[in-house]
Amino acid sequence: MSTIRLTAAQAMVKYIAAQLNEEGEPFLAGIWAIFGHGNVAGLGEALHGAREEFRTYRGHNEQTMAHAAIAYAKQSARKRAMAVTSSIGPGATNMVTAAALAHVNRLPLLLIPGDVFANRGPDPVLQQIEDFGDGTTSANDCFKPVTRYFDRIMRPEQLLTALPRAFRTMTDPADCGPVCLSFCQDVQAEAYDWPEAFFAPRVWQTRRPRPDEGELARVADLLRAAKSPVIVAGGGVHYADACAALQRFAEAHQIPVVESQAGKSALAWDHPLNLGPVGVTGAGSANEVCAGADLVLGVGTRFQDFTTGSWNLFQNPDRTLVSLNVAAYDAMKHGAEPLCCDARVGLELLGAALGDLQFAAPSATLKEAWFGAVDPLTAAPREDIQLPTDQQVIGAVQRASGPDTVVMCAAGTMPGELHKLWKAPRPGAYHMEYGYSCMGYEIAGAMGIKMAQPERDVVCMIGDGSYMMANSELATAAMLGIDMTVVITDNRGYGCINRLQMGTGGAEFNNLLDHSHHVTPSNIDFAAHAASMGAAAVHVSSIAELEEALSRAKSAKGPFVVVIDTDPYPSTPDGGHWWDVAVPEVSERAEVRAKRAEYEKQIKARALN
Repeated sequence: MSTIRLTAAQAMVKYIAAQLNEEGEPFLAGIWAIFGHGNVAGLGEALHGAREEFRTYRGHNEQTMAHAAIAYAKQSARKRAMAVTSSIGPGATNMVTAAALAHVNRLPLLLIPGDVFANRGPDPVLQQIEDFGDGTTSANDCFKPVTRYFDRIMRPEQLLTALPRAFRTMTDPADCGPVCLSFCQDVQAEAYDWPEAFFAPRVWQTRRPRPDEGELARVADLLRAAKSPVIVAGGGVHYADACAALQRFAEAHQIPVVESQAGKSALAWDHPLNLGPVGVTGAGSANEVCAGADLVLGVGTRFQDFTTGSWNLFQNPDRTLVSLNVAAYDAMKHGAEPLCCDARVGLELLGAALGDLQFAAPSATLKEAWFGAVDPLTAAPREDIQLPTDQQVIGAVQRASGPDTVVMCAAGTMPGELHKLWKAPRPGAYHMEYGYSCMGYEIAGAMGIKMAQPERDVVCMIGDGSYMMANSELATAAMLGIDMTVVITDNRGYGCINRLQMGTGGAEFNNLLDHSHHVTPSNIDFAAHAASMGAAAVHVSSIAELEEALSRAKSAKGPFVVVIDTDPYPSTPDGGHWWDVAVPEVSERAEVRAKRAEYEKQIKARALN
């Protein structure tokens, strides 16, 4: 057996660069790196040596670098991913939030934080967390509950098993999620005689598990017995490349489709069987169909509380829940009848089993009534108003968008409004991180989307709160020359949570800037801030000015930022569903006591459902 002598870090880089997807592309499209002690001498040297074959990107924050990598994987429908490396200590723990985000969203991500010395010679090293009762623990143990596979590399030869396990995890549709290879810094520099065969290019095929015949037969029987089924499309439809299969299945059997945040755009918004977004931030059309459905077929959905209206949405007492999901964990949730398989394969085989079975098509008046109610909200105002609404901002962005536009967001007011109002013309035109709803994902995420699909027109919708939480990768986007549009809606605080606070009977407190403790009122010039990081930036004062700025953004080079002040109070009044947010049982406020009485009614209704 021929061998090659490399350090452990050099071997890791050589291996990960040689792993391919089934299209023959490198599965990892590069690595994001902030160097420090713990990775600069080992991995830094190895990455420099491979810089022509394996691209290293420099960011400004470990968490947001990982956000960019996650968005890249999500927009690539998990066909490709990226790696992120950090130093030990704070550099590593900065990535824990991103690991959780990838875990919730079932997305591949390779995290390579530096770790303490395996030989323990210089202990305790700078930034080392010491566990008084466990000498094997380091700060990187924080990754264990938020990754799908964790390994601490304490000997070079451990990579011979750890790396294949890592790629197996990231490429397996049922187990897909983040991987953490915690790399002891002294081990990175150690040499070993590696089998050359270990570095041979390997193609990781996308597994498409077929359903159990018994499960398939039971689900087919349940559908034959149903009278008014509905399909809930989740993110798994996109990950499995099952959008076309879903359309064929829905059309063949005339079953209406509703979309979760992750599933939105699985069908074009104007398809007659697309009844729109579902749940807490859903359309009246979709939620009405779900309320009466006697069979709910979830396809690639986790049935998150926003999708199910905290399980108060499906009100038919005779309804049956069926979950078509590649992960058995998700397929069995809430007592569902499981159909555990790949979404595309499952829909095709289920369709074949149903033959020419058709149900009564949903009434067209449901969608007509919904758009009749909400379209006026997104229309351009007839005259300039002091503070535009978020709905009007969405309308302006929609009018400026084209067939290649990808609108994206993650947290705050915009996810709910976009879910209800955005008209996605094709799969992949809507990118929402709402599994973890992580503030600060947006700018880095937009950058990752554009890197995954350079041909797309990427529009990032972000509030002032999220912008303040994590904006540094705007400088990275400018440095990399990434063309993307960022629309900052400045409602002076956390407007979404302020409305939730009021909606549960609370007083406005500590959410809007003007309702929080301060000595000097906040007065941030977001356009100047964005410009200082290299973006072209402009502040506009009306919807008309916003539309003019968006037209200029189309020809801009690098990031183009538009800031507009918005009203923090209005939200789309139509559609939507109850969301379980516990209201205090005891309060001096009459408003809270009244909301508690309403809350108890909803809890009782759920118990009877």
